[in-house]
Amino acid sequence: MSAEHDGQTGPEPCVVGVDYGTLSGRAVVVRVRDGAELGTAEYAYPHAVLDRELPDGTPLPPDWALQVPADYVDVLRHAVPAALAQAGVRPEQVIGIGTDFTACTVLPVLADGTPLCELPEYTGRPHAYVKLWKHHAAQAHADRITATATERKEPWIERYGGKISSEWEFAKALQLLEEDPELYRRTERWIEAADWIVWQLCGTYLRNACTAGYKGQLQDGVYPTPEYLAALNPDFAGFVADKLEHPIGELGARAGGLSAEAAAWTGLPEGIAVCVGNVDAHVTAPAAAAVEPGQMVAIMGTSTCHVMSSDQQGVVPGMCGVVDGGILPGLWGYEAGQSGVGDIFAWFVKNCLPAGYAERAAAAGQSPHEYLTALAETQKVGEHGLVALDWHSGNRSVLVDHDLSGVLVGLTLSTRPEEIYRALLESTAFGTRTIIEAFETAGVPVRELIIAGGLMRNALLMQIYADVTRRPLSVIASKQGPALGSAMHAAVAAGAYPDIHAAAQAMGKVHRAVYEPDPDRAAAYDRLFAEYKLLHDYFGRGANEVMHRLRRLRTEASEASA
Repeated sequence: MSAEHDGQTGPEPCVVGVDYGTLSGRAVVVRVRDGAELGTAEYAYPHAVLDRELPDGTPLPPDWALQVPADYVDVLRHAVPAALAQAGVRPEQVIGIGTDFTACTVLPVLADGTPLCELPEYTGRPHAYVKLWKHHAAQAHADRITATATERKEPWIERYGGKISSEWEFAKALQLLEEDPELYRRTERWIEAADWIVWQLCGTYLRNACTAGYKGQLQDGVYPTPEYLAALNPDFAGFVADKLEHPIGELGARAGGLSAEAAAWTGLPEGIAVCVGNVDAHVTAPAAAAVEPGQMVAIMGTSTCHVMSSDQQGVVPGMCGVVDGGILPGLWGYEAGQSGVGDIFAWFVKNCLPAGYAERAAAAGQSPHEYLTALAETQKVGEHGLVALDWHSGNRSVLVDHDLSGVLVGLTLSTRPEEIYRALLESTAFGTRTIIEAFETAGVPVRELIIAGGLMRNALLMQIYADVTRRPLSVIASKQGPALGSAMHAAVAAGAYPDIHAAAQAMGKVHRAVYEPDPDRAAAYDRLFAEYKLLHDYFGRGANEVMHRLRRLRTEASEASA
């Protein structure tokens, strides 16, 4: 039923949410009254992820992951009008637009917002492009940031679990300075993509409070000091003042009105509310009606981000940050995560699936993932004799080390692909249990686990998570959780609701306790998890540095080849 014909006296107001993911952008048109999703559309980025070469063929070293910012604007041009058309909503019914982004996805721009990669002289310079969240080539810089902060007893380091990630703003900026100082000097703003797209929509640049706190180390209104930055590199001392610091926009606030240019791109009315930017994971919490302390939302896609608000402030080892009001006003917002989840399953299907399996899946009308899942579902817990570490893209929480790599133990000549696939599914569940236990050990209780994101469609994976964590799993009642959350924040920015709590009451959607843990399977998983923990600590906490040594060998070989 459309927003225009629902027994109301006139056309009902709607909002648009745009979710910028790793490979595509999705737009959803949402009715303000009840959160009904009336239309949706997706636009795949033409350049996808640049991890081997730039568009001009310039090769990239290992661990790089870049994007082209023009692809983000193309989402506005294509996905928003298509979602409106599918919804049957007239443009004048739309009162606001909100956006969310992967993070930390960051880019160097001029003072007017022009990305450096769009300047002709820099199209062949890797550091001129957007550094995607999974750009992990700044690990050495992150290690120095952490070591220097620990040595100097910087007060903010504790709020990031004692470690700074290579995915975040300062590590990527320090890499830029030290590997391409000319481009660093030319950079006038070091900006999150979440804020850059809002700038394109309304002509106003505000740093959103979410990324500033979680990815930019802004705590209690203060960034790391020039003295600390100079200890990293004398030329880095002015980074905050010269390139980063900017007025902060609160989540759900109005950043400005939609510009004439952006109105032409989207087909929306000029002047409607444009909401302050947000992060894909954090914006999903109210969409899943997770507005009470202790409700952890795991947004499961290519990676998993765990977000939770709490009335308890604690120091959780390896967390990605705790920020006052970082998710919801009045509560401490926590973030943790796993760098690879869906990416691991996709890697296996792309690189390790026998041709015969692919042929049988096609004959059955199934995707390779569906076919492997059906086979894996017939196995008993532990029947495959395998245990894996989910570090194919490094470890975000709780070790915060992106130079770690995947492990599979127990292979024999009779091991089948579906058994490996199940072991990989289980490894990601073990990673989530490790994160939950870290929170609870630190005195920050997790009272409910809610799943959002594309992987919630895999019922076997969801049941494994329930059994491994020994917790009922609730699931968001939306296929577009981040986009719905962005739309809800847009409704607040447009004045339709006084705050995000009120919007969540009316527009949030969740199904409670959809998956219940099975006691027998849970007991069997306890035994497997004990083996996972042994491997986790042996390879991840310094007992055996083989992963780091192999990484160095790979880097040296790559540099010699180049």
